[in-house]
Amino acid sequence: MNKDRGVGVKIVPDTSVIIGGRISEKVKSGEYRGTDVFIPEAAVSELEAQANRGLEIGYKGLDELWELRKLSDSGEIRLAFTGKRPSLEQIKLSKGGEIDAMIRSVATELGAVFVTGDKVQAQVAMAKGLEVEYLFPQRADLGPLLIDDFFSDDTMSVHLKNNVLPMAKRGTIGNVRFVNIRDYPCTYKELKDISRELIEWARSDQDSFTEMSCSGASVLQIRNMRIAISNPPFSDDIEITAVRPIAIVRLDEYRLSDMLKERLLAQRGILIAGPPGAGKSTFAAGVAIYLTECGNVVKTMESPRDLQVPDEITQYAPLNGDMEKTADVLLLVRPDYTIYDEVRKTRDFQIFADMRLAGVGMVGVVHANRAVDAVQRLIGRVELGIIPQIVDTVVFIDKGEVANVQVLEFTVKVPSGMVEADLARPVITVSDFETGKAEYEIYTYGEQVVVMPVGTEKKASWKLAEGEVQAVIERYVSGPVDVEMVSDNRAVVKVLEHEIPHVIGKGGSLIDKIEKELGIHIDIRKLEEKKGFVGESKKQYRPIIERTKKHVVMNIPELAKQDVEVYAGDTYLFTATVGRHGDIKVRTDSSIAQSIMDALLKGEIVEVRLI
Repeated sequence: MNKDRGVGVKIVPDTSVIIGGRISEKVKSGEYRGTDVFIPEAAVSELEAQANRGLEIGYKGLDELWELRKLSDSGEIRLAFTGKRPSLEQIKLSKGGEIDAMIRSVATELGAVFVTGDKVQAQVAMAKGLEVEYLFPQRADLGPLLIDDFFSDDTMSVHLKNNVLPMAKRGTIGNVRFVNIRDYPCTYKELKDISRELIEWARSDQDSFTEMSCSGASVLQIRNMRIAISNPPFSDDIEITAVRPIAIVRLDEYRLSDMLKERLLAQRGILIAGPPGAGKSTFAAGVAIYLTECGNVVKTMESPRDLQVPDEITQYAPLNGDMEKTADVLLLVRPDYTIYDEVRKTRDFQIFADMRLAGVGMVGVVHANRAVDAVQRLIGRVELGIIPQIVDTVVFIDKGEVANVQVLEFTVKVPSGMVEADLARPVITVSDFETGKAEYEIYTYGEQVVVMPVGTEKKASWKLAEGEVQAVIERYVSGPVDVEMVSDNRAVVKVLEHEIPHVIGKGGSLIDKIEKELGIHIDIRKLEEKKGFVGESKKQYRPIIERTKKHVVMNIPELAKQDVEVYAGDTYLFTATVGRHGDIKVRTDSSIAQSIMDALLKGEIVEVRLI
């Protein structure tokens, strides 16, 4: 349309250009100065309805109408409102184009230029013979946003609320601080300006979009930031929360074992679990990148889409608001792996299960305080017997690190703690991936599903009692002694078969004496002559010893999570449990650390022996 309009040129804008503020912008630039601007009542009604539902786009449109009124009062344009307000039935049919048709009819009746930023609207209007000016959607200015002022290089999230001091989470995963950003609170106008700018960016920037818009709440993806905006009545006051990643962590930085990497590549069902802010999504993104680099087709299912992944990985949102429809599309795309971030509701778990049973390698992100809690969230949502087919690996993330990995296996056995053979039943065993030790058993008991811990740590008092019992029994036998406390006042003691009479004594006199001395009941049983007990000493390991400022560190990675004894030469020093990274740490100011260093100075061999 000719920029030199002159007096008397008539234009009819639709809601798309009103919401975008395009008309006032062109008046101020001189292009639309002196024109007659006719606003259809149908457009006003639509904007009013959106504002009443708490949608920011409605407020932006009403702000533009107010701006046009000021321009009209100053003589820059002539503004008029015309046409009919839509009926209730027409409002219900608005998604089918009924309101758009009413707006176009105003332009037809007035013989005015129809101005729109909607491509479909423009094509329909031209087909109907209207003179149309199509304003291409503006790309957002690449300059800084207002909310950028609240971020620093180490800021993970910003939390803004009316009349409250702005806060931010800063630091790195595992070392996050919740701090004040400035010493005066946010104002209503400040937050409204920020929210409107963000919504405009979501509309106009090709790398940003609106993820969700409901009454009183909007979720936006602005470049690499996820923005949540809430307004009354949904929240008690206007609030803006902005979250962004501060690092993209590759899988190699987690120092995973080759066995675990191979397991990730085996098209399994994997849950990445952890508390909020633990770094689950960061780890999931690292897994996605690793799987892609290994030659696999990887997609994601996210709502909102906030995983930081390369362009090779397509990120899918709920199709028409339904993640099940997204799953239907993905099955046609045939990915090798799908990252599902986050699996929360029952329907999410069912979709995850359907895709896994269809043969897709699935990696789900789940909120949980323990690894086993992630498995428990499946109970009642899918059949118990197929859980290991859906999820066979749980990776628990805590403070940005892989804290625990559990694997699930299905078997038929007598659950731990039961003794009768006829109590055998299907059992899901949850074991530690590194050690293979069973940690939980899941099975049905009557009508209930039981998640029972197995192999739990003994009380500290029981360990002390076992040592005391062993010391007393060893006075009367020459062979090995195995002691296990089974309650606070009962122990099972195993000795070689030929030494059982020595411990019991004539008529049970000796064992009675020992029980009175120790104050507990003792059950004497036969000790099988197994490898490691008879004729063979405990296996010995030579740790790598390092002294730091605070600790003497002994590294024996092959004994991670094992209970061991530490010796200097033939002298017993102490008993410890090796950490999950294969380290035993002793404070440098302790007597034990001094004994270790003295032994090294004397040239003695420091050894670690399995208990």
